[in-house]
Parts: sequence; C-alpha cells; structure tokens
Amino acid sequence: MNTHIHLPLRQSYERPRLRMVEEQIVARGITAPSVLAAMREVYRHEFVGEPLLTHAYQDKSLPIGEGQTISQPFMVARMTELLELQGHERVLEIGTGCGYQTAVLSRLCKRVYSIERIETLHELAKANLRKGRHTNVMLRCGDGLLGWEDYAPFDAILVTAGGFASDIWMQQLKVGGYLLLPEGEGRAHKLVRRQKTEDGFDEEYFDDCTFVPLLAGKV
Repeated sequence: MNTHIHLPLRQSYERPRLRMVEEQIVARGITAPSVLAAMREVYRHEFVGEPLLTHAYQDKSLPIGEGQTISQPFMVARMTELLELQGHERVLEIGTGCGYQTAVLSRLCKRVYSIERIETLHELAKANLRKGRHTNVMLRCGDGLLGWEDYAPFDAILVTAGGFASDIWMQQLKVGGYLLLPEGEGRAHKLVRRQKTEDGFDEEYFDDCTFVPLLAGKV
C-alpha cells in the first residue's frame, strides 16, 4: 500500500514563490509592503501552462500562447509599485494576457477592468482568475487602444505591451491618476509614467525593458 501523501500543488510551490520574492524582487529594490504581499500571495504557477510549471518562479518571462508572454516577476512588481495604489482605486489594464498581472493588481485596488484583444487569451485569463477567486475583476475582449469608456474615468491605467500611448487613455484617466506603459519602438522600451494634471500631464522615465508589441483591433 502506498502511504506517500502528495503535497497540494500550491503548497509544493510555496518555497519557490517566497524565494522568488526575496531574490528577484526585494533584492532589486522593490520595497512597498503591499506589493510584496501581493507577489507572495498570487500563485504564478497557476497562470503558466503545465509544460512550464517548473519554470513558473524563475526570473524570466514565459510564453503563454498566441505569441504573448507572462511578464518577468520583477517587472510585474515594478510596474505595480509605480502605480502607488492605496486600495480604493479603479484600475484599467490594457493587455490581460493570462491574467497574472491582473491578479496582482486585484490585491491592491478596489476593482480591475482589463482588456485583452486575443479571444483565446481572454478566455484563458477568465479561467485562471476564476480559479484563483479574484472576484474584483472585470474582463473584456476588445481593442485596448480604445480603453473602456463605460467605466471611465479610472484612477490608474497600466499597459502591458510596448508601443506608444493612445490619446484616449489620458481622456479616460482621472486628474491626478497615473498612466504607466513601456514606451518605444521594436523591442526597445522604457517604462514611462504620466500623471494627469488639470492642464496636461507630468512625465517620468524609469527602467529599460522589452515587451510584446502593442497592437490595435481584436482577434
């Protein structure tokens, strides 16, 4: 009789996840307690395909299908920290992907509204987020460049693909809110944070990075 008891999958990934936070995120300068807590609480292995489970907590982006990727853990934490969320915000995310960044955001704000242009990834994210019981999330399959007018204005907008900002995003952002995106051409991007003001916006530049391209339309 086999008396060996297998640990639940979540428990078996506990140590790699905590090590990820300490070695990849804390060690590289992320200090916001709420962001660190969210990175410890969200199970990244539940957002990658089964063949990549052993790579789930490594310091790299991973393919999720359709030519898209789940972002490197440090970049998810970095972008989340730059939004400076306090818990009351309504956040628009452009590019749901598999839903990992969405899940992290959901731990830190009142509600996340997330748009994905690729139908298969929209369905994947829906399943992943339902499994993780992230209930303060609304998902939509559509053109992220158009934002989500029905629920505007937003306290913050986060873009998870590289390119240039849509003017519509700034229109759908509250005064004082942040728009954060990897801006640039090709695969050379830099994180840019714009804070909307009464007469325009203030702009700050941060890390160099590489993201999949920001594209229009729905597929």
